[in-house]
Amino acid sequence: MSRKDSTSAVERRIRRIAVRHGLHILKPQKPDPRVTRHGGYMLRDVETAKIVFGDQPYPFAADLAEIEAYLEKL
Repeated sequence: MSRKDSTSAVERRIRRIAVRHGLHILKPQKPDPRVTRHGGYMLRDVETAKIVFGDQPYPFAADLAEIEAYLEKL
């Protein structure tokens, strides 16, 4: 795996895209078995502080690929 394909590099790239759309990527602070299986992320609107993606069926239910796909649709 090259550096540009590492999880942290992908996360930074997606975070930059999210900020352009007025969104923040959130990660859980406490480990949860449901979340640790796939990474666990949510998107929050900066202005309203409402979760717009990744909170169903449980908090932090989205992985990086799902977040990226959501952002591409915007």
